[in-house]
Amino acid sequence: MAAPELEHLIALLAKLPALGPRSARRAVLSLLGQKETQFAPLVAAMQTVLEKVKTCPVCGNLDTIVPCSVCQDSTRVRHQFCVVQDVADLWAIERTGVFKGQYHVLGGLLSALDGIGPDELNIQSLLEKVDATENCEVIFALPATVEGQTTTHYLSDRLANFPCSVSALSRGVPIGGELDYLDDGTLQMAFKARRNL
Repeated sequence: MAAPELEHLIALLAKLPALGPRSARRAVLSLLGQKETQFAPLVAAMQTVLEKVKTCPVCGNLDTIVPCSVCQDSTRVRHQFCVVQDVADLWAIERTGVFKGQYHVLGGLLSALDGIGPDELNIQSLLEKVDATENCEVIFALPATVEGQTTTHYLSDRLANFPCSVSALSRGVPIGGELDYLDDGTLQMAFKARRNL
């Protein structure tokens, strides 16, 4: 049995995504084996992040400056809003370099089973942004799940009376994907989202 302090650290790490009790235990043992080169710098980096990183009040991104560096970028298109579930999705899109507009982080998806309704999501500020922006475009980049589709439909209905265009990311065959390995839903969406060549 490990000391209570170690068990507490293992239990905390085990709560992180992709880590279970065994992985957390291995991580703690690895860190303890390299206190000066891994553990101490990790603790210092976590303390810095805890003290300096804040949620951007404009888009919901995480950064050390407020508003965040994306919102402060004067080269970004001000009339395009990409709606994402969380910051991880924002970062994934930003890595591609394909989108040059503004973001809006919802902070989750509508889910009756989990008790997440419209009041639990960052929806009101999206409506305010759209209302204050002429000829804007709202792009939904939400997951292709029941919750993602429900949220997209709900927000599309809410935006129906605003003077903006609404679109969603297309779904279908991934680059390098073989049809035999795709699920039925992906193939159906690929046929529905087909385009002329």
